[in-house]
Amino acid sequence: MLKEKNFSVYKESADYILSKIGDPVDFAIVLGTGLGTLLDCMENKIEIPYEEIPGFLISTVKSHPGKFIYGKLSGKNIICMSGRFHYYEGYDHSELATPMYVLKLIGVKTVILTNAAGAINYNFHPGDICVVTDHLNFGGVSPTRGNNLDEFGERFYPIDNLYDKDLRTFAKNCAIELGFSLKEGVYFYTVGPFFETPAEIRAIRLLGGDLVGMSTLSESLTAGHCGIKVLCLSLATNYSSDRVDNMDGSEVEDVAMAASENFRNLILKMLEKFEG
Repeated sequence: MLKEKNFSVYKESADYILSKIGDPVDFAIVLGTGLGTLLDCMENKIEIPYEEIPGFLISTVKSHPGKFIYGKLSGKNIICMSGRFHYYEGYDHSELATPMYVLKLIGVKTVILTNAAGAINYNFHPGDICVVTDHLNFGGVSPTRGNNLDEFGERFYPIDNLYDKDLRTFAKNCAIELGFSLKEGVYFYTVGPFFETPAEIRAIRLLGGDLVGMSTLSESLTAGHCGIKVLCLSLATNYSSDRVDNMDGSEVEDVAMAASENFRNLILKMLEKFEG
């Protein structure tokens, strides 16, 4: 049975976080695989385990620490999600709306979503950082299904600029300043936790998908509902199953670590230059 969304529960979670960090925060970053090194640059860190937050979700993925980390990056107050939540863990999509609604209530106006993804586009290779321009949602992700909370947004809302065009241009320009370029592409969501078959990958490519992954959509769609601007950066960590034999994802962590310096520097540069 669909779990009803409850504004008072989200507010209780948000109030608890604010009691730990003090002031509201404008920026949030969801840390995908390999981006944990960004936290090495954070000053005045305050860590808040998810399990301590009233009404919040609990991460079950072993490689995800499962906590908010608040502090200063590039001179700005930032809250990071170290550990995200997935449908394949057993959560309903309406439950997966929780993080963005809570972030909205602590003042977040812009979120940078990062993830690891499989490279479907033949011009994409492991190690490439890609700006997500759009998505294909064939997995039935609908975090705003069920009762609508008018405190966050209208029942029906547009998502044609869900991945904010101005933020995408800004990210590309920051990368150029750092001496590299970003790819652009469409993210295709799959429910997981299994990888896709070669036939599925060929179909996704025909439909216009450039990257494939098991996360992010619940976050971006909920952010769009409550008025948080979204920039999504995908790190291509592996070739899709029709481009390599015996694909098992074992290279994901190694590729993510190899690309982590560019990824980290890009985010620090964006935060440094961001003015509004």
